[in-house]
Amino acid sequence: MIQCQDCEYFEQDAHGQRVFRCDPFKNIKEPECLQKWQLLRMDMLVSHYRTMLAFQQKMGPMQDKIFKYVKRELDDIDEADSWKFNDDEDDSQPPYPDDDFQP
Repeated sequence: MIQCQDCEYFEQDAHGQRVFRCDPFKNIKEPECLQKWQLLRMDMLVSHYRTMLAFQQKMGPMQDKIFKYVKRELDDIDEADSWKFNDDEDDSQPPYPDDDFQP
């Protein structure tokens, strides 16, 4: 099995970061290269997931404050519109006294 550092598609930049130029759809040399490529991609996905999770944890308190503010504003709107709906009236009486008028 060929090691990645011995492969022609492997490079290492000045900062020591590994750069893989291999493409699993074009230029894989050995079947093990595909397995390594899959492990690299899985590691990248996990890294991105952790970054997203850390960002969500930072945003959590701010989102809670926004939700509380929006709920308070919606409650204020409902309270301001409550004068339109008078729930204290008795529903058993007709709305007008002359409803039993027959021509």
